[in-house]
Amino acid sequence: MTIEEVFGTRDLSGMKVCVSWAFAPSYAKPMSVPQGLALLLPRFGADLTIARPPEYRLMPHLMERAHRLARAGGGSITEAADMDEGFAGAQVVYPKSWGAEHLFGNEPEALALNARYRDWICDGRRMALAADDAIYMHCLPADRGHEVTDEVIDGERSVVFEEAANRLHTGKAVMALTMGGYPEQK
Repeated sequence: MTIEEVFGTRDLSGMKVCVSWAFAPSYAKPMSVPQGLALLLPRFGADLTIARPPEYRLMPHLMERAHRLARAGGGSITEAADMDEGFAGAQVVYPKSWGAEHLFGNEPEALALNARYRDWICDGRRMALAADDAIYMHCLPADRGHEVTDEVIDGERSVVFEEAANRLHTGKAVMALTMGGYPEQK
C-alpha cells in the first residue's frame, strides 16, 4: 500500500526492491518481515534482492515457495552476500534485522555472530547507492544507530510513518475478511 502511494502504481513489474539484513545488538529478531516480503512482493512483479550475511538465510521451505510464487507472478528473487550490492539501484530498501535460525536458543553465540556484521547499517552512503527516487521502509521500531542512522530514518526518503499508518487499514481489511468477507458489489 505504501509503495503504491509513493510510486502511484500497483504494478511492481521490474521494480527493484532490496530487503537487507541489518545489524542489531539484540538476539533472535523474528524472520517474519523478510520472509513475508519474499512471499509477497515478487508475486506482483517486483525484482527482490535479499541481501544478507551467509549465516542469516531465511527458512528454506518458505524460500522455495517464494521462488515458485515469483515465477508465477513475473517477479524474481536473488540473493546477495553484500549490503551494497543489494542497495545498488534499488527503488525500495527495507533493511531489517533478523535472527540466525540455527542459533535460536543460543544467545551468546548469536550475539557474537551479530557483532561480526556491525557495519551492516542503512546510512547515507548506502542510500546514495540506491535509485534517486528510492524510499526507506521499516516496520518499526528500528534500532537507531544500529539498523539505520538518524539521517536516513528521519530523512525525506523515509516512509516509515506512512507505512505504520497503513497498517491500520491492513488490519481492518483482515478483520473484515475474517468476519464475513467482502461486502456485496453493486
